[in-house]
Amino acid sequence: MNDFDLNHILIAFGLTLFAGLSTGIGGAIAYFARSTNTRFLSLSLGFSAGIMIYVSFVEIFFTSKDMLIAEMGNQAGYLTTLVAFFGGMLIIGIIDKFVPEVENPHEVHKIEEMDAEMVAEQKKDRLIRLGKYSAIAIAIHNFPEGLATFTSALADINLGIPIAIAIAIHNIPEGIAVAIPVFYGTGDRGKAFRLSLYSGLAEPLGAMIGFLILMPFINHIVFGVLFAAVAGIMIFISIDNLLPTAREYGEHHLTVYGVIAGMVVMSVSLLLFA
Repeated sequence: MNDFDLNHILIAFGLTLFAGLSTGIGGAIAYFARSTNTRFLSLSLGFSAGIMIYVSFVEIFFTSKDMLIAEMGNQAGYLTTLVAFFGGMLIIGIIDKFVPEVENPHEVHKIEEMDAEMVAEQKKDRLIRLGKYSAIAIAIHNFPEGLATFTSALADINLGIPIAIAIAIHNIPEGIAVAIPVFYGTGDRGKAFRLSLYSGLAEPLGAMIGFLILMPFINHIVFGVLFAAVAGIMIFISIDNLLPTAREYGEHHLTVYGVIAGMVVMSVSLLLFA
């Protein structure tokens, strides 16, 4: 299965780069905006979750299962799919567990925090460290996400595009999470934006390292296992990050509408490009 042409690889990598660097969109929002559009964020994050949940359960999981059953037989193939699926959840869960809660990029932040009363001088260094630690935490989280985006696009560009968009939407609040404490501690919006942008580079880096390590050994079994793990990673991200974050922005019904809209768009996309 080592038959990917260069254009295909470059497109998959480009989609992963786009998804990763969308943390910079969060930084730009923090740079230019003066208030947080909670309705838009709730709707967008719900939309992203809807895409990822639908495509993971309806398309990616069953593609992996069919691929592994064809290579390993019914029972062994199905069991391997399940192990890889929950293994993907375990990997991203372990990564999340080892990120200290105070620096976790899943914490909700709003632009208004940047206009809060000036903090005491002794707190500024802590805020700068918080922003830097948030950038590192996001980079760690984005590493497997980059591999997930790249793998999906490599398998099917039509599948990779909506997944890249969903991951990109997911990364916007993370960019805000980096930018706010850095600005709050330094007063430098430009530095806050740059650090938020750089934190997303782990996504294409994860794709590149995964490609270099795995592609020389790729076959249908390896690809099937990787694909099932990708489904697990995206389900975990949706349940643990996207939906709780969307609800914490205070627009519960918009989140639900976003989830449904994301599922509808994804199902229509799969139907049109099947």
